[in-house]
Amino acid sequence: MPMPSLAADRTRALAFDLLIVTGLACLIVVARIMPHAPNFTPVAASALFAAAMLHRRALAPLVPVLGLAIGDWIGGGYDTKIMVVVYAALAWPACASALSRTLRTPRMIAPVLVASSLLFFLATNFAVWAFSPLYAPGIAGLSKCYIAALPFLRNMLEGDLLWGVVLFGGCWLVQGMRATSAPAPAAIRA
Repeated sequence: MPMPSLAADRTRALAFDLLIVTGLACLIVVARIMPHAPNFTPVAASALFAAAMLHRRALAPLVPVLGLAIGDWIGGGYDTKIMVVVYAALAWPACASALSRTLRTPRMIAPVLVASSLLFFLATNFAVWAFSPLYAPGIAGLSKCYIAALPFLRNMLEGDLLWGVVLFGGCWLVQGMRATSAPAPAAIRA
């Protein structure tokens, strides 16, 4: 049986990566346009999952950016300065995990997702306070902004962790099923 060529392997890897990027971006779009609790979306979990699964990890930040951009195009955008902060905060798990093998290990999935939720909460609410007229300038206005956003933080934490379980757990389940259904190697004859 001939060995597959390096070019064929690269083509398969690229096709796999594009399928993962497209599928996860579509998941983000559907989850964002369907009725859902605010911030209870698979964006950060999808970004982390992409960084863990893709052959070309540099493509991982495309997952949240594409999903958000298409979702915002369909649902309508908002203040550009705030959108930039939202996109950057939600691309963070993909960027950080693509650069650090440690952040892609199974024991780090929950901590990275919790850190992603907290980073998103801190960065985006600071942006809302800084770039919108909703809150007064100064510490009092910033405090009110963060306090008002606490329910969104809870939704984000729950959503990131649930979607992390769905994506990573589903992948491990499929891998386990494939491993148990693979034919046993033929016995070696002496």
